[in-house]
Amino acid sequence: MKSLSKLARTVDESQIIEFFRESVGEWRSQRRYYTLPDGETKEMVSMITIRFLEQGCDELQKLAQIHKLAESVFLICGAEVTWCSTDVLKNRSESEGSTLFGALGNILYRDRGFATSKPVTAQYNFPNPKTLCLRTEYNGSVFEEELKLIGNKYRTRQTIISRAGEQLMIGQYIEKRIVQ
Repeated sequence: MKSLSKLARTVDESQIIEFFRESVGEWRSQRRYYTLPDGETKEMVSMITIRFLEQGCDELQKLAQIHKLAESVFLICGAEVTWCSTDVLKNRSESEGSTLFGALGNILYRDRGFATSKPVTAQYNFPNPKTLCLRTEYNGSVFEEELKLIGNKYRTRQTIISRAGEQLMIGQYIEKRIVQ
């Protein structure tokens, strides 16, 4: 008989595979960042491309090496996300780049974080099959994220960034799939 933790891990892993597969495509992301407590806002539009990564692919092997995982450990799946962002209020290009995600158990490995170019990990869970929740901690900050698939054309995201127990920023996103 499987232990409950092993069963839960198997469920989370099958859900992350399905979630990443359902996220594949090109998305237009509109988002607003609220800086707390003063309420300053920043509005961004990004073009995002998400590609599913199969277990054993070169990108996931590289990600495992970056995280110094044993050679016998294989990330079960992953995603490559590329983006190009524009600051709407200033009408200028803000950033572009890519990041890799790889899953194993209930840990999501990344080649970089939101506010660092160093590799980071996040704990993840699924309150329901269409909602992925992440918690990432580094450099004294906590990043809590929720990504929710809505049908096959939309998703919402919310990010709350905290430090020393105080919320510093909230990011809210609506994303529309352009190409599947």
